[in-house]
Amino acid sequence: MSTTAPRFGWYADDFTGATDTLAVLARAGLRSMLFMGVPSAEALIAAGPLDAVGIAGAARAMPPEAMRAELAPVGRFFRQIAPNVLHYKVCSTFDSAPHVGNIACAIQTLHPSVENRWVPILGGQPSLGRYCAFSNLFAAAGTGGAVYRIDRHPTMQRHPVTPMAEADLRVHLAQQGLQGITALHYPLYEADALPGSLNTLLGHGATAVPEVSNVSDTPFVPTLLDLTSADQLASVGHLLWQQAQRARLLAVGPSSVAQALIACWDAQVSAPASALAPSPGPVFAWAGSLSPITAAQVQAATSYQRIPVDAHRLAHDIAYAQATQRAICAGLQQGHHVLAYTGPTDGASAPSGGASAAVAPASAALVARVVQAQADNGTPLGRIGIAGGDTSSHAVQALQLWGLSYQTTVCPGVTLSRAYSADPSRDGLELMLKGGQMGGTDLFERLLGAG
Repeated sequence: MSTTAPRFGWYADDFTGATDTLAVLARAGLRSMLFMGVPSAEALIAAGPLDAVGIAGAARAMPPEAMRAELAPVGRFFRQIAPNVLHYKVCSTFDSAPHVGNIACAIQTLHPSVENRWVPILGGQPSLGRYCAFSNLFAAAGTGGAVYRIDRHPTMQRHPVTPMAEADLRVHLAQQGLQGITALHYPLYEADALPGSLNTLLGHGATAVPEVSNVSDTPFVPTLLDLTSADQLASVGHLLWQQAQRARLLAVGPSSVAQALIACWDAQVSAPASALAPSPGPVFAWAGSLSPITAAQVQAATSYQRIPVDAHRLAHDIAYAQATQRAICAGLQQGHHVLAYTGPTDGASAPSGGASAAVAPASAALVARVVQAQADNGTPLGRIGIAGGDTSSHAVQALQLWGLSYQTTVCPGVTLSRAYSADPSRDGLELMLKGGQMGGTDLFERLLGAG
């Protein structure tokens, strides 16, 4: 997979999803690095030759104006290094809204950095229990859980920031300002009709596909593609790669974008990741997610000393934050694995209203202080885990990391990465980041490694 220029670039709208795409690419044999922001020339040199270059961001939590400021330099960077495919990686549940994480805004900002007029949007990632059929998105509730239409999903329909009230992704994205969305539905895959249908869309509007309008006068043509089975990945990947070889392409979707291209390239996914080695020292985990799935994972983490944290006090009471840090460090220094959590489990209070915006940065600052305190005490941490998308994004920034590479898979959708930092106490740190919907009930126990 060696190339002069990377063949694949990606920007992830949150840090947890960024590491999932990193894992997909690395396990397929591509030399891949995830950078914490647009990388400097020095960081690119330190990373060495790469087939896939990623940037972890936080656009999912930003209003449109901030998204444009975030993504403009990203677009300039990827135009300079010129990957064949630029992937705007979104959460597999597509949770977003006109006022925050606006996917239409992202497309409008990034599209000038590529030449291809076609913008494929992949719905679904079957490997994570996400399925898109006739443009409607369905998602499992937890690993192996029951599958719901996204607007009836027990968690996503009640998401505290971006509740999903619409299952048809064409309608969902149109509400964010993405007009003229066409669609290619999965029966076309079985009939081997994808290339011809796409040529019709691009050349003569949407006359060959019912119920969509002619978009030939727009600067780009957004097209939603179904994914209901892993067997469809190669067909979709061939379509994407064919277009990317004609002109550089912007694609949108979860890690299934990378999976589809890998299937097209016939890249051999490596054997299942070997069992995670036991951590040589105490593991520190922080759960900032309010997801019921994360709550169940916290309850099942019986190998840890569990410390409930009052989210509001953490964000607004310096003395309380310092006392929490001391309690965590005391447990670690006594040789215990420690799991601190702000979710509504075992009596800890959950943030509400405007308080929630301050919790993630306060949590991240505390994580960084614990890591630094352990290093100062001569007992640096070797492995940490963070649950919660916003908390993960802030924590990586607070830890002052410049990059992550793939180490192993803890469970589907959850990656353990190796951290790179100019600070020797953090360089080489093993870091697990996970979103609220990801992982089985035993996730935190798995993080400890094989016994």
